[in-house]
Amino acid sequence: ELCQGARARVASACAQGARLLWCEERPPLGAGAAKGAFRFCVCSRALEVGEQGVRLGALSIVLHNSPEYQLLATPRHVFLVPAASGSATVGKFLLVWHGEEAALTVSAPAAGLVLSKALRPGGQSDFRKLLLGFVGLLSTLAPLDIHTCALSNGGGLLLVSTQGAVNVVEPDGTQRHVFDLEGGPLAQGDVVQLKTFGNVLACVSAGVLYLVDQNSGRLIEKKILNMKTVHFLESPGEEDSIQLLTPTGIYGLSLSVPEDSNRPEPCLVEMVFEEACRYYQRRSLSSSKLTVEKLKKGGTFQAPVALAAILQHSLSQKQKPGRGLQDTYAKLLNTMSEELRSYLSLELLKTCVVGAPETEVESYCEELVEQEISRVLHSDIDKDNLAYLNSVFTSFPKAAWKATRGCLQLQQNGDGRLVARATPEVWKKVVGGPQQDEVGLNGVLPLFELICASFLRFKPKWLPGFVELTQECVSVSWAYSSKEGPEGRVPLYKRALGVLARKNKRSEAEDEMELELLLCSKRPKAVLQAVRFLLQLKRWQEVVEVAEKFSQVSPLLNKEIFTTLLAEFAQHRALDPYLDRLWPLCPAELTASDILSIVLQHLPPSQEDPVPFCSEGGQLTVGLLKPLLQRVVQRPSVQDEVYGDALQSPTFPPPAPRREH
Repeated sequence: ELCQGARARVASACAQGARLLWCEERPPLGAGAAKGAFRFCVCSRALEVGEQGVRLGALSIVLHNSPEYQLLATPRHVFLVPAASGSATVGKFLLVWHGEEAALTVSAPAAGLVLSKALRPGGQSDFRKLLLGFVGLLSTLAPLDIHTCALSNGGGLLLVSTQGAVNVVEPDGTQRHVFDLEGGPLAQGDVVQLKTFGNVLACVSAGVLYLVDQNSGRLIEKKILNMKTVHFLESPGEEDSIQLLTPTGIYGLSLSVPEDSNRPEPCLVEMVFEEACRYYQRRSLSSSKLTVEKLKKGGTFQAPVALAAILQHSLSQKQKPGRGLQDTYAKLLNTMSEELRSYLSLELLKTCVVGAPETEVESYCEELVEQEISRVLHSDIDKDNLAYLNSVFTSFPKAAWKATRGCLQLQQNGDGRLVARATPEVWKKVVGGPQQDEVGLNGVLPLFELICASFLRFKPKWLPGFVELTQECVSVSWAYSSKEGPEGRVPLYKRALGVLARKNKRSEAEDEMELELLLCSKRPKAVLQAVRFLLQLKRWQEVVEVAEKFSQVSPLLNKEIFTTLLAEFAQHRALDPYLDRLWPLCPAELTASDILSIVLQHLPPSQEDPVPFCSEGGQLTVGLLKPLLQRVVQRPSVQDEVYGDALQSPTFPPPAPRREH
């Protein structure tokens, strides 16, 4: 009764409140029509209750010219999962139909939200036209890996891959990993049952029942069943118990824990032992694997045991206010009270973010990001913390930018220079930590590069000043000979230039930024690179100004700059107006023969025989070099200075002695 055509076939159906939705296969229109994959149609009908009973409303089409889909409905959304028999092209993404908003969302596990499209006033959409909106992405998307799918009570879609990974896809197209099943890859005939009870996800696979916390992915309990075939029964209003239908009867499993029994430890306590395992394993000389159970039972490591006891005492004060604490731990609790209050306020802030209206979420997120970045900056920045910081900067770029300015206390003084009040320890974290060669090529950037990219996005004019300020601050914290310091690694200006080079489009602003970064470093190689870059851009006035400024830094840099400019002068006449300012920069050790040798080496090749008098006036003449050569020749030499006293004697040469007969 659903379909209008007699030859149509219903492939999948679902109910959403007082509405039925189904996917039907329609026969080709003509005898010569192609039997392609796009011969299905997703339709909808309302269930109307009247005196005569229930009857079907008018048919409306949601999606036509589509492949075969399996429909799964939540109270507000309908998930369209491609059938296993579909083509590889359409098997790369899911569809989510939002009936109230009359919109379709396209989601791919590899890319998240791909496209969100509002439907026409009639409420229908053509699948082939929908494909054209992201056809360029199809080749880059990985095929869906779906073994089993089911709905969660939170409105999401649970997906089990053939590798045993359980993920949840939200109605907005985002995907989150929950946990992994044990036992390796799943075969095509393996049955996996999924159902959620409150915040607990129950999963049965190969005769094993897994109870998992949906929010944290923590495995609460694992039970081995006597039979492999079970079915979850609906138990409305009883989220603290699970009912299983088996061939031998119906069994109940209680999720609530009696007060007298040992309550499962909070997630934070488990994290303490897991972090302690990683910490001690890195510093252990033994090859044996250190586990949480060994830490708890061994008695060798008291620090995680003490911290876990303090956290359990602090977090359970509301449930058991009379629970005592050892005297030795009580002293430590007093010392940690400030950190515990900060942690509890952070958890409260996270709760506010989850329950806040959309207008207040941004301010809450900024505060949360600031607390998180401050926390990481005051801890050891390892690879895990660095990856976490990268995700924060990617997800909340503006909030991370504001938080970085706040943590480093960056501001401009009256002269327009950047100043900061951060401690030397914080500057060490900014510049140090895992570098690019240590974190690998997985897209994770070191902290200094992250901050430079944030400057480049929100305040590009401050980036050279930040690099210069960082050089000044870290030079106090590290000795120049230290390999751990910035001088022992890639220079800071090169790291900032690497961030600048990642921009796809190059403009004049990026050229100016590169010049400022090279000059603010004040390193000889960087200054020479800036001089050559200015020569390449033909900005002669700035070349002369940079040469006059940095020639006073060191004699060696003075010689390199002058040699570079002299070689450029020999090739064309663009520097002729600035010769009065260039010749005074000539180093003392350069002789006339050295100057002539440099000029002759860099003369442009002549196309034809030279003539005595050139009408173009574009060739180098001796007259242009004459002031420089006179300056060099008339300058007192080193030998003149050494023998100056003897040469300036009143009688030279000395008189001959008298002859004696």
